[in-house]
Amino acid sequence: MHTAKFAQVQPILGTRDINKAIQFYVERLGFTLAFRHGEAPIEYIGLRRDGVELHMQFQYEHEMGTIRLRFAVDDPDALYEEYSGKEVFYEGTRLQNTPWGTREFALYDLDRNALTFYRQLQKDEPSAG
Repeated sequence: MHTAKFAQVQPILGTRDINKAIQFYVERLGFTLAFRHGEAPIEYIGLRRDGVELHMQFQYEHEMGTIRLRFAVDDPDALYEEYSGKEVFYEGTRLQNTPWGTREFALYDLDRNALTFYRQLQKDEPSAG
């Protein structure tokens, strides 16, 4: 019996303002605009950075919900440095080793979607405890 193989997932994040979301993800987080659907207003977009693709769609306030995404990255320290000074961190943003064995930091986009960037700790790296 043949079983289906998963290749990738493309989460769809809700946004109240697609133009502001494009600006945030492109100018501050280093994504590129891969595609867009609709002209005025833009209704749906795709954003890419390296091997990651996110989709965003306009949503009315009553449709919005909090989404949490975890991005596996090779160097969270370099990414943290890249994002420093781009006004993307909130007061709780910290780059740290966690008790669950990752090195990570988190931030929120303009629509309060939570984005965590992490890598697994190596055996010789201490986790927080």
